[in-house]
Amino acid sequence: MTDDDGARRASIAVRLAAVRGRIARAEEAAGRGPGSVRLLLATKIQPVELVRAAVAAGADLVGENRVQELVAKGPDLADRDVEVHLIGHLQANKVNQALRWATCVESVDSLALARRLSQRCEAADRDLDVLVQVNVSGETTKFGVVPGDAEALAVVVAALPRLRLRGFMTIGARSTDEGVVRAGFARLREVRDAVVGSRAPGTAGATGLSMGMSGDLELAVAEGSTIVRIGTAVFGARG
Repeated sequence: MTDDDGARRASIAVRLAAVRGRIARAEEAAGRGPGSVRLLLATKIQPVELVRAAVAAGADLVGENRVQELVAKGPDLADRDVEVHLIGHLQANKVNQALRWATCVESVDSLALARRLSQRCEAADRDLDVLVQVNVSGETTKFGVVPGDAEALAVVVAALPRLRLRGFMTIGARSTDEGVVRAGFARLREVRDAVVGSRAPGTAGATGLSMGMSGDLELAVAEGSTIVRIGTAVFGARG
């Protein structure tokens, strides 16, 4: 590890505590109870030493964007009390690799992918938590099903064998207008409420909302987020 990495490692506990403080204040401002929002550390391109330092500082949920990084870091996290999510786009030909290490796939954005996950989980005799990814901003650079199709997809996914629908994920709009960003988060909450309210098989537990990152977590918490995905605020800007 370089001297720079050593300094970053030493600061991780402080940064982690600061983010937890932001979450706690956002919960209070929204009239929500303490602990209603989980902190997921987005560990994209971070060396495993820094990820382990974050876990040692109390992080219990990490998320990887890329399957290759998930595979590379998985063995170093397997013996630790940490939950690992895949939060990036998942190609069908990488499902087997992802399932080896991920406890949850937050980026299910098509029926074809959901069916592939279900089939592989059946073959492996295991269950898998999943979130349906929704593109609430309509930006072409983002993955996810459009909000108008999300409810129908979620109901089908919830009924697939060995998959447990736990909720929905989105990436907030890339906008300086807080109203636009917050409206997108509110739209995801509406999708969640409609799916849970449908009482379709397997939807009762789909209450989770993974939304909000370093720059907009307060807005997401105000709209009901249950998981915020934080990278920069803990690890610093990516090089």
